[in-house]
Amino acid sequence: MNSNVPGTECAAWRCGVLISSDAAAFPMCADDTAQSFSVYEAVKRIIDVTIAALGMVLTLPLWTAIALAVKLSSRGPVFFVQERAGLNGRPFRMFKFRTMVADAEERLKDLVRFDELKEPVYKLRDDPRVTSVGRLLRRFGLDELPQLINVLRGEMSLVGPRPEVVALVARYNAEERCRLLVKPGITGWQQIHNRGMPDMAARLAYDIQYFRNRSVLLDLWILTMTVFVIASGKEITY
Repeated sequence: MNSNVPGTECAAWRCGVLISSDAAAFPMCADDTAQSFSVYEAVKRIIDVTIAALGMVLTLPLWTAIALAVKLSSRGPVFFVQERAGLNGRPFRMFKFRTMVADAEERLKDLVRFDELKEPVYKLRDDPRVTSVGRLLRRFGLDELPQLINVLRGEMSLVGPRPEVVALVARYNAEERCRLLVKPGITGWQQIHNRGMPDMAARLAYDIQYFRNRSVLLDLWILTMTVFVIASGKEITY
């Protein structure tokens, strides 16, 4: 199992990432009640598709402006595409506007020693690979706009745990894989409380709290609070 470099091509069955879709297989993740979430999930999907489609239409001029800024400011493609672990650990290709230099993935091995990480999570402050345009995009969360495509494709939701790279997820223990029982989101419970760099235990606590209390009203509240968090600019990692 190759888990040293995030983004390494790694089929789910080969990396051992896929998990059971039954939460009962993970008692530490289980809900306190036996309530079925089928209705919630159906309503959540309708909300996801409606807001994502409307959002893409309304922000189309902004997409054009961002694409031009990214392309003209640095060498490389407009979009950054990376394999992430989705629901039940199933890999998918996540889209973002590129905020880093073209060879950012190659430079990463000089900044992070993945085989020496104490836990399967990392985040860099003042990342030297981030471009000037990229810093502006990250400040307002605009680099995440292309993930509306992932939402429409059913790979992500508007609200949920942030998706991690497959190579790091392959190193999750049983408790940490609780994060994979919910479809990943563009924003989430953690993002409105601690957008910075919580350790794995803190991140897992946020995600399990969301998993146990998820509802349409909670999702709408998280979406609303996300706007205020982005506007405040607190705990943004560049």
